[in-house]
Amino acid sequence: MTKERKDYEKELINLDSESSMQGTENHYSDRKFWDKVKKYGKQAGKQTLYYSLLLYYTAKSPTVPKSSKMIVIGALSYLIFPADLIPDFIPAVGLVDDASVVAAAVVKIVQHIDEDIKQKAKKKLHKYFGRDENYEEIDKQLL
Repeated sequence: MTKERKDYEKELINLDSESSMQGTENHYSDRKFWDKVKKYGKQAGKQTLYYSLLLYYTAKSPTVPKSSKMIVIGALSYLIFPADLIPDFIPAVGLVDDASVVAAAVVKIVQHIDEDIKQKAKKKLHKYFGRDENYEEIDKQLL
C-alpha cells in the first residue's frame, strides 16, 4: 500500500462526518435539504423523495461508517445545489439528474439502510403523499 493511500485511509478514519456535513453551509445544510424537499418533493415523485429521505436519515445514523456518510453527503449536496446539470424548474426532466444521483447513492449504501431508517423516511413521506400509499414496492427495489 502506498503512503498516499495509507494517509488517505487514516484521514477517513479520523473524519467526523457530522461536523463535515454541518461545516459545509455553502454546499449542504439540513435547512437547504428540507427547503428542496418542500419545493420539489411531490414533483420529484415518491421514489426519489423516499430515496432522498433514506439518504438523509442514513447520514444521521451513528452506526453508518464515515465513508458511506460521505457518499450520502455528496449526493445530498448535489440534490440541493442550485446549479444542476439539468435545472430543476424544467418540467418533466429537471429532476432527472437529481434522481439519478440519489438512486446511485442509495445503491452504494443500501446495506446501511435499516428498518428504523425506512420507518423515519416513510413517516416523513406520508406528509407529501398520504398514509394510504403503499411503499412496499419501492422497498422491494432496494434489494
